[in-house]
Amino acid sequence: MSKTLIDLRPVYVVGIGLHRYQRLSETTYVDLGLTAVRAALADAKIQWSEVEAAYTGTAFIGMAASRPMLRHLGATGIPMAQVENASASGSTAFRQACLEVASGISDVALAVGVDKPGPIAGAPGKTNIRDLVGARVLPFTHFALLANDYMNRNHVTAEQIALVAVKNNRNGARNPYAQRQKQVTLEEVMAGPAISGALTRLQCCPVGEGAAAVIVASEDAIARLEIDRNRAVRAVASVTRTERVYREAKNFDAELTGETVAQAYREASMTARDLDVLELHDAFTIEELLYLEAMGLCAPGEGARMIESGAADIGGQCAVSASGGLLAMGHPIGPTGVGQIAELTRQLRGEAGDRQQPNARVGLAHMVGVGAVCVVHILRKD
Repeated sequence: MSKTLIDLRPVYVVGIGLHRYQRLSETTYVDLGLTAVRAALADAKIQWSEVEAAYTGTAFIGMAASRPMLRHLGATGIPMAQVENASASGSTAFRQACLEVASGISDVALAVGVDKPGPIAGAPGKTNIRDLVGARVLPFTHFALLANDYMNRNHVTAEQIALVAVKNNRNGARNPYAQRQKQVTLEEVMAGPAISGALTRLQCCPVGEGAAAVIVASEDAIARLEIDRNRAVRAVASVTRTERVYREAKNFDAELTGETVAQAYREASMTARDLDVLELHDAFTIEELLYLEAMGLCAPGEGARMIESGAADIGGQCAVSASGGLLAMGHPIGPTGVGQIAELTRQLRGEAGDRQQPNARVGLAHMVGVGAVCVVHILRKD
């Protein structure tokens, strides 16, 4: 019989670190990654020699990325592996680190995400099976069509959808690690430039470079290394699913999200009502509305009105994309999922400063990768 994370020994996030997400620069991926890893080690107050395994989430750098980067911390002989899972690369690296510790193979493991923009050499185009849609409908047009359908079905305006960008840029302006750190008005979002359909530039995430790192540990390691137990945040659910055939669905991303989040709720014995903070895959504004509904934070068709009411603001029912989300924090691909875990950890520790969700105790991180993969984690502060 298969097991879930909660069936294994407890695993905790004990260290977090980031390099700011930013436009392409002369900074090497090694410097980006080391900045994040060193910050995570300092946050956990442990040495590199205590880390027993490392997983690097990356999509653009190329093969064998871990060793040239991590050797600068010392040649300790630990197992290292690269994890590529499209936008969910960092989320999957974190999952592998959790399973490494929860299974008892290691006591301390590192998940680091690092990337710099580069050419996309995706495997789906090499299958020799012609895709009638994928090569002709770019992602922003795909989501612009979904936005148009959403407006028609739910009697929602383009301005109501654009409020997602206003909220997330407001949060990003408070985040020193965000690529976009400027508040914007609804008028500025709507002013364009237009990208596709109702979507304007500020309703589409920037893809830049950056790094994020998370260290996870067992209870034994926390005690042995004298890590501050009061700042440890437990991972209580880790779920990865891939798409099925959804005969009646208009949006397979939302269907896949609904299935994956429901499984995570079951594993953690929680519901949407338990969530205090949520980091989701908001690469385009319309995605946040669709996923809020798929996750059960509001009724179908009510996502835009939930944003308008302030329920998704910091201080509201559930702070959604308190980091700024992909729209403001940025989406450097490899680091994105790891950065979500870092933000949730900061929130659940009560260390998020002026973007702190009051009394945050439970957080959920959600990422999709090229539509076919969804990864969800739930963290809880005991």
